[in-house]
Amino acid sequence: MKLIVGLGNPTKEYDKTRHNIGFMVIDNYLGQVNWQNKFKALYYKKNIASETVYFVKPLTFMNLSGEAVREFVQYFNVDIKDILVIQDDLDESIGQYKLKKNSSSGGHNGIKNIIKELNSEEFLRLKIGINNGTVCNTIDFVLNKFSQTEIDTLEKLYPTFNNIIESFVINGIEKTMNIYNTK
Repeated sequence: MKLIVGLGNPTKEYDKTRHNIGFMVIDNYLGQVNWQNKFKALYYKKNIASETVYFVKPLTFMNLSGEAVREFVQYFNVDIKDILVIQDDLDESIGQYKLKKNSSSGGHNGIKNIIKELNSEEFLRLKIGINNGTVCNTIDFVLNKFSQTEIDTLEKLYPTFNNIIESFVINGIEKTMNIYNTK
């Protein structure tokens, strides 16, 4: 069993904001599906290559994302190495991404809360760049919507993000990092 968590903030107000890139990637991968509500999150169950995968979008708002993640991990007895969290990364430019595990939150409050709730940094993260070189106030910046040019750049990356999700499910952390962290 795998758990794919997209980070973001619920409600229409935050659609297509930089902080919601995790939701956007999952929505792109799954398309139109019937989400269910459980443990302070929306979830969708899908089988990929005979593996059960739960896609999760926490409804707790970003800073408390770990509460929903912990509930899923405990209820379904998910191993930490079977978790992929998709997050925004203010340190990377739009169009850049990297996979990381065993690292600190880097100041990302959603990741900080997941680390706290799981008592581990060993889950895989797909960190997607949201920086366009104009960051002034971090909070305002991450809650601003992407420009159309930025959305166009991200849309070109969705096939890669979809492949990363499938590689993680089929091949696990190490092989996926080896394939997709090459420049």
